[in-house]
Amino acid sequence: MKHKLLLSLFATLSLTAHADEGMWMLTDLKQQNAAVMQDLGLDISIDQVYCPDNISLKDAVVHFGGGCTGEVISSEGLVLTNHHCGYGYIQQHSSVEHDYLTDGFWAMTREQELPCEGLNVTFIDRILDVTEYVQKQLKKSKDPDGTNYLSPSFLAKVAEKFAKKERIRTNEFTTLELKPFYGANKYYLFVKTSYKDVRMVGAPPSSIGKFGADTDNWMWPRHCGDFSIFRIYATKDGKPANYSAENVPLKVKKHIAINLKGVKEGDFTFVMGFPGRNWRYMISDEVEERMQTTNFMRDTIRGVRLRVLGEEMAKDARTRIQYAAKYASSANYWKNAIGMNEGLVRLKVLDRKKREQEQLLAFGDSIGNDNYRKAYESIKQIVAQRHDAVYHQQAIYEALMLGTEFYKVPDTDALRVALESQKQKDIDEAVAALKEAGQKFFNKDYNPEVDRKVSKQLIALYARLIPADQRIDIFQTIEKDFQGNTDAFVDACFNQSIFRSPEALDEFLKQPDAQQLENDLMVRYAASVRNGYQATSDAMQEETNAYNAAHKTWVEGVLQMKKTNGQPIYPDANSTLRLTYGKIGSYEPADGKEYLYYTTLKGVMEKEDPNNPEFVVPAKLKELYEKKDFGPYAMPDGRMPVCFATATDNTGGNSGSPVFNAKGELIGTGFDRNYEGLTGDIAYNPQLQRAACVDIRYTLFIIDKFAGASHLLKEMTIIR
Repeated sequence: MKHKLLLSLFATLSLTAHADEGMWMLTDLKQQNAAVMQDLGLDISIDQVYCPDNISLKDAVVHFGGGCTGEVISSEGLVLTNHHCGYGYIQQHSSVEHDYLTDGFWAMTREQELPCEGLNVTFIDRILDVTEYVQKQLKKSKDPDGTNYLSPSFLAKVAEKFAKKERIRTNEFTTLELKPFYGANKYYLFVKTSYKDVRMVGAPPSSIGKFGADTDNWMWPRHCGDFSIFRIYATKDGKPANYSAENVPLKVKKHIAINLKGVKEGDFTFVMGFPGRNWRYMISDEVEERMQTTNFMRDTIRGVRLRVLGEEMAKDARTRIQYAAKYASSANYWKNAIGMNEGLVRLKVLDRKKREQEQLLAFGDSIGNDNYRKAYESIKQIVAQRHDAVYHQQAIYEALMLGTEFYKVPDTDALRVALESQKQKDIDEAVAALKEAGQKFFNKDYNPEVDRKVSKQLIALYARLIPADQRIDIFQTIEKDFQGNTDAFVDACFNQSIFRSPEALDEFLKQPDAQQLENDLMVRYAASVRNGYQATSDAMQEETNAYNAAHKTWVEGVLQMKKTNGQPIYPDANSTLRLTYGKIGSYEPADGKEYLYYTTLKGVMEKEDPNNPEFVVPAKLKELYEKKDFGPYAMPDGRMPVCFATATDNTGGNSGSPVFNAKGELIGTGFDRNYEGLTGDIAYNPQLQRAACVDIRYTLFIIDKFAGASHLLKEMTIIR
């Protein structure tokens, strides 16, 4: 009994000390986290946060575009997210004549709200633990390779079977997502409803929404108003539908109230969102592999691409608008990779991982289970064996797949086969399909001359990174026909290919020729890149399968050890809905330095640099600052808040997440992490990791005082 009491006390103290860490499943909150959250300051019941049988805050949190989070802030379907989450759609509607990236956009009427092609907003209707059901289906399945437990296609079939059994109806808009968790030791099914008519309502100019841009990205303190606003539309009876002029704003079942009373040091906060990926269950060898492959390639290759893009974007407004979203997307995880590698060394994360894995190995020995040690040794061996293949695959992915846009030329195989068959009907259908695909390839945001310049740099860089005998097979042509000159090869692609211009493609399609297709350099390059990437996957297939099996056992061991010690558990992030909590807090990044938990508009003015496009301050914002015309959004001492930092466990995908106070009211929008916390995807550090958030008071100040869009505030529930 004494041993049990001490174990219970240890678990309680441990929970309190590490309460900030964890991307918790909503289904586990009541059992695992309720007591700790309430001890830290939560002032509402867990059922108000998440309840499987009733409406809760969960029902106002949406997956925005598949890669970000948003929150519903009015009964008429207004969705708040980050400026960088809406950036691609702001750019989609921008032109030299209507440059919403530079000038911002505000719909003053519903009729002015702009449809966003391809944008979905998704609600999570139900979350079901179906582990037992899936495990039964796995036992019944014919699976000679033993890989069904992670197979998306197999799991999709299992989800359909389960839905039929439970009479869960699905359609184009209501879908199922069955995913493995904890290394496939558990499975959850998500029933989701997606709305496909989403319209842009408002966005500040980039001088506010991206203030500080690349310089301040992943840093604290921050001074940007990183937000944008969209609206969900539905049929008149409230059902999801594709875009139609007849659709009306969605009458939502739940929206979040906004609190203007502000934040202070030590306030309890919690965040709900869709964190993308993290890797908390890695062993030290895997961390080293990540540093030497993925992070190295992102740093090395994206740095070159960004330099060329930046030079071209600076030359004229059209190119700047065309490549704004592509540049921002690439830059984001370029800096992340640099900061993560620096932090992993500085914070001695490898040593921490070694200590953690020794604890698990000792635990396995103590209970007479050598499976965890076998899994550990297997993972170490696999990581060593696959290193070169992973390194090469990341080089292909970063330099050739992400970096060279002409890699994405349309597939011509169907037309080539049709031409060889000489069946006119098949030829006509293939020509029509290729013409349509060509129109998508030559979209308004593609500039062949920019692609030519970037591709020259990146193909040459790939050749420097990868030994000649390992390169993809198009390099045989480069050596033979271009004497190894990659620039000459790229020029030949852009001078001779049928995809060198829309006009060249149209001309070819008038009299298509199979031999010309077979010899086309862009077509051959694209095929070579695809085949080369697949070859690296094939070379690792045996190791990948063995790794997945060993990782499952390793994570099972972690779960068993934590369960024995009375510790709560959470799975790695995988773009599913999670909750994380922590307190507002300043922090000390290094000896003699302290960063406060908040920033104000004064900091924007102090950073202003009219000669640096990242730090331009709009005249209207300066005027409001000089007049101290902050309305009801100012702090009690009269200053205008901009951002705050809280110790919640966020990662990519949490962008746009609602930040709640203890009463479940909206106080901000998460948009970034600090540089010192970039190791958090692998190992969380409660002393240093912070989530950077736009203060909701700054958001409303910009909408009201700066943009003059106060009509939007009338839709919201605002607590003053």
